[in-house]
Amino acid sequence: MPAETEAVKTPLYDVHVGLSGQMVDFAGFLMPLRYASETAEHVAVRTAAGLFDLSHMGEIFVTGTGAAAALDHALVGDLSALAVGRARYTMICAQDGGVLDDLIVYRLADEVFLVVANAANIAVVADALTERAAGFDAAVEDRSAAYALVALQGPLAHEILARHTDAPLAGLKYYAILAGRVAGVDALIARTGYTGEDGFELFVSAADAVAVWRALAAEEQVVPAGLAARDSLRLEAGMPLYGNELTAETTPFEANLGRVVKLDKPVDFVGKKALAAQAATPPGRRLVGLVARGRRSPRQGYAVLTAAGLPCGVVTSGAPSPTLGRPIALAYLDTGVVEEDGLAVDVRGRPEAVDVVALPFYKRH
Repeated sequence: MPAETEAVKTPLYDVHVGLSGQMVDFAGFLMPLRYASETAEHVAVRTAAGLFDLSHMGEIFVTGTGAAAALDHALVGDLSALAVGRARYTMICAQDGGVLDDLIVYRLADEVFLVVANAANIAVVADALTERAAGFDAAVEDRSAAYALVALQGPLAHEILARHTDAPLAGLKYYAILAGRVAGVDALIARTGYTGEDGFELFVSAADAVAVWRALAAEEQVVPAGLAARDSLRLEAGMPLYGNELTAETTPFEANLGRVVKLDKPVDFVGKKALAAQAATPPGRRLVGLVARGRRSPRQGYAVLTAAGLPCGVVTSGAPSPTLGRPIALAYLDTGVVEEDGLAVDVRGRPEAVDVVALPFYKRH
């Protein structure tokens, strides 16, 4: 955000301040980093339920008889094949194949799609969709300011939410969405999340956010959770973060996400030529998981070193893992690096031994 632009308060700002949340500017929004202990918030999501304010995310609607075709052209996924009531993880790429943002797209009706963008990229995505939808019978509208997004995540999320809605949650599959009422207000209830646990994301009117939050937060098993816990949870689950693992200089294939690029869909799409070439060529680097042998955490930007001490990669995200009890990291390694050959991370001038492991670090049972 430019220096003269004031950070935006979400509809839940006063609630966070009342809970003694440590507020920080995140992508131009004032968001709670933590309330008390980020570790306790992380553990609550893994063992019971955590409550998150995600109202900084963008809600962009694409509607009209040509909405599906417009999205097929604009995004790397096959959105025409998406059934009503289902969601899909996808990306919007530049002509050179670089990732402009990773997205979740919900099909709410035959001619109504909801595109959820990362906070830092709302304008970029809205502008790109508008430009790419030109020539199709489709309208693009950024309705982010009208919505709040509240997420309830954890093994008890289903049980807890069921006490506040009569929507048929039991039949709601992962990556599916339905309309219902939660705590007496209208909501779109999605079985999605960014923590590696079962859970729900609730799209509600900005005016209804406080009522929904207070109803869920009143449950004894629910712990409010901030950005720090959300980051360590998604890191354990091996989920990429835009600005870290994904950037405009990163391709889906480097990030091990080539599966979302549907080169075989029967329409041209922005970036297809470059992405097809990348799919046919081994990437120069690849995203891997690292577990530290010691206690010092690799952090974003730290160099990965060979046994000879030569740089061979870079850490994109790193933090202590409350679940594993050891520091973990995501990193890009140069192609050809031998993973078993005594790799280390330069942690403030000292090499710290790490092991390359399969992702995700954590997977719920």
